[in-house]
Amino acid sequence: MKTKKQKVFSTVIFILCVLAAIIMLVPFLWMVSASFKSNTEMFEKPIRWIPEVFHLDNYVRVWTDVDFLQYYLNTFKVTVVSVFIQVFTCSLSAFAFTKLKFPGRDKIFFVYIATMMVPWHAIMIPQFITVRTLGLYNSHMALILIGSFNAFGVFLLRQNMLSIPSEMNEAAKIDGCSIMRIYWNIIMPLTKGGIATLIILQFNTVWNDYMAPMIYLDSDAKKTIQLGLASFRQQYSADYGAIMAGTVCSVIPIIIIYAFAQQYIIDGVAHAGVKG
Repeated sequence: MKTKKQKVFSTVIFILCVLAAIIMLVPFLWMVSASFKSNTEMFEKPIRWIPEVFHLDNYVRVWTDVDFLQYYLNTFKVTVVSVFIQVFTCSLSAFAFTKLKFPGRDKIFFVYIATMMVPWHAIMIPQFITVRTLGLYNSHMALILIGSFNAFGVFLLRQNMLSIPSEMNEAAKIDGCSIMRIYWNIIMPLTKGGIATLIILQFNTVWNDYMAPMIYLDSDAKKTIQLGLASFRQQYSADYGAIMAGTVCSVIPIIIIYAFAQQYIIDGVAHAGVKG
């Protein structure tokens, strides 16, 4: 009787999850479908999911009427460099907070994590003043430095590293490994799930960021893809097909990154709940 109830409960949960997934996918499917439609077809009722004629000219206008390729390259540069630096800084910090012993380690970690409670709007103006004082205004370096440190990334990797037995460190030290070699050759390979999760989250955050580029970038040649899409919407406010085409192009890199790293994400998040 208990097994029967469990099967019914599992089936209901599965059906609910499928329905939730479909509801979440509908806007994305509509976006892709709309990117191949003309403006008149887009607002037809009922919705025609597969267009009669695929208007590829929507994509052509996105890549020719504005400097979309430059926006793409700018965003790719800022995102990749920020993610690379953040993985390095967060993993080093997490390694120090888990595998090294020094006075006040846990208290420092608590204070560091407490910074997550401070809203970005509270530090926006001091951050802008600092960036301008350093002469980094209207440069990609401002966005890269801002996106290179993340308290949540340290927390995520620390929780993953807590699952690695400390005996491995001791054995490596006996074999003559230096601290940096333990970090690079032992800890990092065993934390690939957490690293993949961090890469996905940070890539998505930086790639889709609108506020920071709007504040720190002034030149059109240095704009990121989100600012480029905003400019495109202002110029072609009634050209919904082209706007949807640009939006589709902007989410493709995120889908590709997720497809390659998805096998590590669940493992990385699961280890974030390990004892702390």
